Amino acid sequence: MSRPRIAVTGKASRWAPGWWCAGLAIVLAGGWPVRATPTRPWPRDVAGVVIGGGDDIASDWYAASVETDQGADRARDAFELEAIRVARAGRQPILGICRGAQLLNVAAGGSLHADITPRRRSTSARANPLPCKTIVIRSATGLARVLGVSRLRVNGLHHQAVDRLGQGLIIAARDADGFVQAIEDRAGAPVLGVQWHPEYLIYRRASRRLFTALVTAARQRRS
Repeated sequence: MSRPRIAVTGKASRWAPGWWCAGLAIVLAGGWPVRATPTRPWPRDVAGVVIGGGDDIASDWYAASVETDQGADRARDAFELEAIRVARAGRQPILGICRGAQLLNVAAGGSLHADITPRRRSTSARANPLPCKTIVIRSATGLARVLGVSRLRVNGLHHQAVDRLGQGLIIAARDADGFVQAIEDRAGAPVLGVQWHPEYLIYRRASRRLFTALVTAARQRRS
């Protein structure tokens, strides 16, 4: 059986560790990664999508009165918002990673905390690619079924987070400060956003399970 092709979105730059790590995780899960950026044509015949991590999302996508952020990659924002629209319309499974989870929420009409750093009390604001904090996963969610655990140690490389939840989404996990750490589709579609970076933790079984679930759903959709 051929491997389902999974689009992995990201910024158009040569230095792309997230792409290489996510690509490896997809290969290990039985899929075939295809890089997708604003400067590359959207890959044909993909069966699933990973919306990768990276830069902050321009705040005027979700806050009407805010000026466009300096340094925001609006071309990437628009590219990935369209990718989410197309994938959801085509019922393709989606895994949003960090920025990708936030963008799933914005695409559904939700908003973000622009900077949660001063709001932290029990979790560190220091970026750390290693498992540095514990999240609590809601029971009876798709995330709980995929991971098979109620608590998980994850990394933290973000200073923004989901604020107002988008339409048709539910919260699947939170951290010790109450910040949203995972969202998913309310109706049970294979759409999941995680605030951490599982592609940097593929030496841990739980992280590999996220990519296995994505590739499995992509294979089922293709067949």
